[in-house]
Parts: sequence; C-alpha cells; structure tokens
Amino acid sequence: MRAILSGLYLVSGALGALFLCAIAAIVLTSIVSRLLGFSIPGLTAYAGYCMAASSFLALAYTFERGGHIRVSILLQHLDGARRRVAELWCLAVGSYFAAYLAYFSFKMVQISIRIGDVSQAPDATPLWIPQLGMAFGATVLAIALLDRLVAVARGAPIESGGQVE
Repeated sequence: MRAILSGLYLVSGALGALFLCAIAAIVLTSIVSRLLGFSIPGLTAYAGYCMAASSFLALAYTFERGGHIRVSILLQHLDGARRRVAELWCLAVGSYFAAYLAYFSFKMVQISIRIGDVSQAPDATPLWIPQLGMAFGATVLAIALLDRLVAVARGAPIESGGQVE
C-alpha cells in the first residue's frame, strides 16, 4: 500500500510539474505571437487554468516530502506524548479541511457540467475541465493527510520542520 500511495503522490507531483511547464510554454507562445504581430485569444485564461492545476496537483507530493510551511512554533515546545497528541490533532484538522475541499471541488465540477458553465474568455472553455485539476489535487492532498494521520496514530515518527524525528 505504501508503494501505491507514494506512486500516487509522485504522479500527482509530476502532473503539477507538467502544468508548470505548460505555463512556461503558454507564456512563451504569447510573447512570440505578439512579437510576430498577432494574438492568440484565450492564452491568459489557459495560463491561469494551468497555474491552478499545477498548484493543487503538487500539494500532496510537497506534503509527503515535508516541503509545506508548517506552523510549528507551538509544536516545537512540546515533547513526548503531548507532542504526538498535538501532531495528531493538527493532522486530523488538516485531513478534515482537505477532505471538505476535495468534496466541494468535485461538487463544483458537477455543477459546472450540469449548468454548462463556460469561461468568460474568448475561447469559452467549459469550466469543469480546468476545475478537475483542482478537484483531483485536493483529493490527493486529503489522501496524503489521512495517510500521515493513520501512520502517526500507528506510531510512526512525527515530523519537525519537514524532518522526521
């Protein structure tokens, strides 16, 4: 199971990196097209869609690698059982909010499909398409937080500033 979850986080991070590369390609295309005297409508919107997808898809990978900024000012002053309880509480709260975000992100996708919501950009992209990146990224983050919550509850070492103690 560990290999499957680590693979999921890696694939999600790789997709985030792919969308980051897409942003660079879109911006470069926009610059070159303007230098050549023409404009491609919708490029700015697509750069925004890629930015949202990149950000959300990379969340779980970054979390697993300890790259998220953590508010550890209180946790660093705790030790032993109190530290473990505080860590479990933080992971439980984070898991709840990530699951909440994931649920309503997919709900947003469903609503966008149902009402035929399209972007205001000239390309009129159906909004459920770019919203999927956010929904999948939020779901994988929720899985990563729940995974870490279960691991710590089962006795795994807790983290300190991205490093396992």
